[in-house]
Amino acid sequence: MTMSTPQTLRTLLGETPAEATALCAPESAELRYGALRALLDETRQALSAAGIGAGDRVAIVLPNGPHMATAFLAVACAATAAPLNPGYRAEEFEFYLTDLNAKALIAAAGVDSPALEVARKLGIPILPLHGQPRQGAGWFTLDLSAIGAQAGGGPSRECQPEDIALVLHTSGTTSRPKIVPLSQRNLCASAGNIRRNCALGPNDRGLNIMPLFHIHGLIAGVLAPLSAGGSVYCTPGFNALKFFGWMDDARPTWCTAVPTMHQAILTRARQNAAVIAANPLRFLRSSSSAMPMAVIRELEEVFKAPVIEAYGMTEASHQMASNPLPPAVRKPGTVGLAAGPQIAIFADGKVVQFGTGEIVIRGENVTSGYENNPKANAEAFVEGWFRTGDLGVLDDHGYLSITGRLKEIINRGGEKISPREIDEVLMDHPAVLQVVTFGIPHDKLGEEVGAVVVLREGQTATEEQLRAFVAAKVADYKVPRRLLFRDELPKGPSGKLQRIGLAQKLGLC
Repeated sequence: MTMSTPQTLRTLLGETPAEATALCAPESAELRYGALRALLDETRQALSAAGIGAGDRVAIVLPNGPHMATAFLAVACAATAAPLNPGYRAEEFEFYLTDLNAKALIAAAGVDSPALEVARKLGIPILPLHGQPRQGAGWFTLDLSAIGAQAGGGPSRECQPEDIALVLHTSGTTSRPKIVPLSQRNLCASAGNIRRNCALGPNDRGLNIMPLFHIHGLIAGVLAPLSAGGSVYCTPGFNALKFFGWMDDARPTWCTAVPTMHQAILTRARQNAAVIAANPLRFLRSSSSAMPMAVIRELEEVFKAPVIEAYGMTEASHQMASNPLPPAVRKPGTVGLAAGPQIAIFADGKVVQFGTGEIVIRGENVTSGYENNPKANAEAFVEGWFRTGDLGVLDDHGYLSITGRLKEIINRGGEKISPREIDEVLMDHPAVLQVVTFGIPHDKLGEEVGAVVVLREGQTATEEQLRAFVAAKVADYKVPRRLLFRDELPKGPSGKLQRIGLAQKLGLC
């Protein structure tokens, strides 16, 4: 394989020998690269005949697994993929499908989801996906009868480097999530960065346990190993009880996950020592939130393999920095060296090469800006650098440590939550007068969701009632685990609400 960086996903996936294995999964035949490319091309032609092409948004609501992986790749090679969390409630689906201006929705045939009812309400055509595991992991056909052949449909064109391949929403300081458009070039650059940093090659097989509606799983879990001509074992989602059975079946060389998954794996690792010994990993990778040093040490002791911690975000098409593989130096407590984009520090109104301040990045993997959001873009970019909102220290050797953040976003085990979104949901409850949602430090998740609530005079509500109210409107991971009732909201010295540091002020950590 040549090591020049392709500029489109179809080119990226076009160089590996046809007979090499691309995807595998439990109870499925292996899908070869030749078959994967045929699936991508057939899907592009079918979508084109239905009038869907470059720039058109196709929402994807599928359970984790090989069909989610191939649907993402196929749509991203033909139009713009918009994967959504299958766990969303109807109100969330209505917001996202409307905000995306989705032209169609791909969902598993025969599987019920609130997304289907919302799509019908919005007049969005539903394209049922029929999986055919006997033809290979992830092989599918799409039922396009809901949209049919279009007058404007015709020969499909190859996507160009600047075409948007993927859109994801990211939580912001307001309750309204921002759309992050990522081009073909962005995704190819990021896959190449991870491939080089992890020294991935044709003999590597990744065990993917990450959800495929997040940037981590899509790029590090799927695209990066395929860009190297390697293979991916696609699980139906993380399950600590099944992990070692999958490991024995897949015979992987590496795995990427968030710290909470690694910690759950550790609880069952010692009783599965034989499986670990029979399937030695070359390395383990962790990203999306901070990994405790004690967990890193125990993982390395149990798996007899190095653990590399990486730093990523949606706006960077995932990876920004990473500790390198041995024999290069891994510095405990840091997220390593720049691993793709350039990294600098913004302090005292200027960008500097080293020092302490806000972490800024620039490079081919970085989004060109949020969609239809000039205010957010004006705040996010300075002198051509993207402001991450994270505070850090960049030492003289180029190693980056994250020390805090400027943003109020709650990071619950890698899931990013806007506190203002939860404020607004709670404020809809008739008994609630005021609320402030904030992050509470958690030893495994990094942060948990908490909220202080002021009830209306004469009204009553219990913690359980308010949690149930929220759970009916948003995905489970957003529901506050701690709800505190107060006569008034806690405020800072200036009289303003201060979410950052509120848990400490309330004695919750």
